[in-house]
Amino acid sequence: MSDLVPVRRALLSVSDKSDLVPFAKALVKQGVELISTGGTAKALRDADVPVQDVSDVTGFPEIMDGRVKTLHPSIHGGLLARRSVSSHVEAMESHGIKPIDLACINLYPFERTVQKEGIKDMEAIEQIDIGGPSMVRSAAKNHESVCVVTSPAQYDRVISELNSNEGCTTHDLRRSLAAAAFARTARYDSAITAWMSRSTGDSMPEAVELEATREQLLRYGENPHQNAALYIDPTSQEAGIASAMQHSGKPLSFNNINDAAAALETCRDLHLATGRSTAVVVKHTNPCGAAIADTPSNAFEAAHEGDPLAAYGGILAMTDSVDATTASSITGTARFLEVIIAPGFDADAISQLSSRWPNVRLLEVADITSQPENAWNIRSIGGGLLVQDRDRQLATPDRWQVAVGNAPDSTMSTNAIIAWTIAKHLTSNAIAIAGGSRLLGVGSGQVDRVTACRLAVEKSGDSIGDCNDAVAASDAFFPFPDGPEILLAAGIRCLVQPGGSKRDEDTLEACNRHDATCLLTGIRSFRH
Repeated sequence: MSDLVPVRRALLSVSDKSDLVPFAKALVKQGVELISTGGTAKALRDADVPVQDVSDVTGFPEIMDGRVKTLHPSIHGGLLARRSVSSHVEAMESHGIKPIDLACINLYPFERTVQKEGIKDMEAIEQIDIGGPSMVRSAAKNHESVCVVTSPAQYDRVISELNSNEGCTTHDLRRSLAAAAFARTARYDSAITAWMSRSTGDSMPEAVELEATREQLLRYGENPHQNAALYIDPTSQEAGIASAMQHSGKPLSFNNINDAAAALETCRDLHLATGRSTAVVVKHTNPCGAAIADTPSNAFEAAHEGDPLAAYGGILAMTDSVDATTASSITGTARFLEVIIAPGFDADAISQLSSRWPNVRLLEVADITSQPENAWNIRSIGGGLLVQDRDRQLATPDRWQVAVGNAPDSTMSTNAIIAWTIAKHLTSNAIAIAGGSRLLGVGSGQVDRVTACRLAVEKSGDSIGDCNDAVAASDAFFPFPDGPEILLAAGIRCLVQPGGSKRDEDTLEACNRHDATCLLTGIRSFRH
């Protein structure tokens, strides 16, 4: 028995009207009768596509501002009836229900609505679709007979199959689209659950539903013996690495993508805190160079100067588009970068960079300074997930407590912002030293804070002595004064730390002896 099902009648009810008219016209060309709801029907009529209103099918008008229009036996009976079951067919005939062979439904834009700043509860609630998910689930459940289409990205596939099969769909297509439909309603319900939970003060919902689409297979994961792929969250509005446009170079690896995401987030935070042109170099997810300046080329030069050895083969993120001047700075002697991230690249810059390094990946990320709302950090563990809010805390020296010493001037405040921001993005235990509006050195990923202090001083070299405004930031409090003593003896003029240790007074006394300032942030910023 053939699994082909002819499409004679289709229901179209879409919020996203992208490519709706060409899709509808292609169905009409196949001899398909169209029925539709208010806004969709109007769009089709305006394009001279013949369509029947759902209200004419149900014999009941759309009411309650459109809240009730498709929740009717004439619709759901047409979607759910099993054509191979005689009792279902008899029920359709006795109640005047016609079968619906294809349902093209995409849902109210709830996810996009709740991401708008200042959105009111009632605005969000009115974007909770009821009839749409109900029809999608009905059609998907009955995929034995009904083809359900939930995205404009599926239109070409459906029309191609209809053209190839004399107006019929195959079971494989219907089953595949049904799976996609249930995945879509699951994501939709998850988004509503998350919003409702946050609206009631419960920031962590009872259940977390994750859905992502495989964008590409990667050569391997962190190591060659590990399989890996990049997946895209189809509901995300974030301008991030996953949605970046690649202009040149070979495909990205797992490590490239992971490092690029770390570079972008660090660069974003530093720019949002300072408002200046920013450049950040990352190696193995840890910033090894960072600077702010008046021009992107100066920002890059200062960032690269922080640790040229570590920067070799690193990942660069910038808040400004890369022009020919900046590209000339980047392609300097004895330099090598794997990935460069920026909001844009002009033609001359692409030519220079790809000529210097044929394999360099140039990633254009739109609106590099935007911060998504309601974003989580999710980490897998054996048998489960750890979920937390993304750390969006920015450096705010004007709110920090001056525990000892003089209040920082604008220069020291700038260095404090850089040091604290970099410490936030380093693997804990972490110490970052900044001076001259750039990162001087870091100590990261250590099992004790004293070693992190030693490494940060060692990486900074003579740069601390060359500055009279060097600032060191710690991602957590100093449990003993031994770490601070190492930093202060090296010439640090200001320590930035959360405070809260039983021995804070010992650290403050050490700062006082070295005529240094100590700023208490009250904020810990571990990154494990």
